[in-house]
Amino acid sequence: MTLTIPPGSRFVACLLLAAALGACSKQEETAAGASAGAPSAQAGAEAAPAPAPAPAVAAKVQGMGAEELRELATRALRENRMYAPAGDNAMEYYLALRDKLPDDATVASALTDLMPYTVIAAEQAVNREQFDEAQRLVGLIEKADAGNPALPRIRQSISSGQQAVAKRSEAEAARARAEAEARQVAERQRIAQQQAAEAEAARRLAEQQEAARLAAEREAAARREAEQREAAARQAAAQQQSRPATTQQAPAPRPLRPISMPAPRYPPDALRAGTSGEVLVEFTVGTSGEVTDVRVVRSNPPRVFDREAMNAVRRWKYEPIDAPVTTRRTLAFTPNE
Repeated sequence: MTLTIPPGSRFVACLLLAAALGACSKQEETAAGASAGAPSAQAGAEAAPAPAPAPAVAAKVQGMGAEELRELATRALRENRMYAPAGDNAMEYYLALRDKLPDDATVASALTDLMPYTVIAAEQAVNREQFDEAQRLVGLIEKADAGNPALPRIRQSISSGQQAVAKRSEAEAARARAEAEARQVAERQRIAQQQAAEAEAARRLAEQQEAARLAAEREAAARREAEQREAAARQAAAQQQSRPATTQQAPAPRPLRPISMPAPRYPPDALRAGTSGEVLVEFTVGTSGEVTDVRVVRSNPPRVFDREAMNAVRRWKYEPIDAPVTTRRTLAFTPNE
C-alpha cells in the first residue's frame, strides 16, 4: 500500500514527521556509524587538498522514476529515515522527486517539513565531530534550500571543529612524543646507573681478591721465616749439645734421602694438547721427613702444570733428618713419558 501525501496537506506530513521524533537519536547513531573515524582522518589530512564534494543525492536515487521515488519517500518517512542513511532517506527521495516534478506542492511541503530535522542533525554531527556526515547533510540542506540561513553557521562550525580536532591531534602527538622521549631518557639513565653500579661492584671485588692474595702470601712468607729460624735455633742447640769436650769435628748433616716420590698427574688439557713443560718447586722437609711450605718458583709455560706439581711434591716423603731443610726440585712434564 502506497501512502501519498495530497498537495497542500501539511497536516499529514507533520503527523508523519512528528512520529519520527522519537527515533531521531537512533537515526543519528546510524548516520554516525557511516562516518566513524572521520575526526582523525580530518585532522591528519588538514594540509591535503579537499576532495570534490559528493552529490547531495545518490546517483541511483536520481535514476529512479517519479512513482518509485514517491513510494520510497513515503516508506522512509514511516520508518523514520528522514535524512539517513545516505542513499536511502526521505530527503534524498524528495529532492530527486522535486527535480522530476518541480511544481509538485506535496514534494515542496515535505522538504520544508524535513528541513529543521536535517539542520539539527547536521549541527549534532558537528558536535560529535563527525564532519563527513555533517558535510553530507549540508549538501542536502543546500540542495533543498541554497539560501537557508543555517548553512553559513553550520559550515563555519564544521571548519572550526576540523581545526580544533587538528590542533588537538597535534597536541596529543606532541605530548606522546614528549612522553616517549622522557621514557627513553629515564631508561638510558637507569641503564647507565646500573652499569656504573656493576662496574663499582666488580672493582671492589677485584680489590678484595687482591688484598686476600697479598695477605695469604705475607702469611706464608712469615710462616716459612719462622720455621727457618726455629730450625736454625734447634740445629744450633743440637750442635752445642753434641760438641765433645775435646776438640773434635762435628759430623756433617745427613743428606736428604727420599722414601716416596710419586710422579705428578698430567693435566688432561695439556695432555690432549701435547703440551710439555717444567716447574721449579721450593719446599721444606721437616725432621720427620714430611714436606711442607710448597711453592712454585718458576714454571714454563706459566700456570699450566703448577697445581699438579705442588700436589705431587706435598705427597713426597723423606727419611727423618736432624733439622728442617729447604730445597728446590724441577719437575718435568713430557706427554710421551
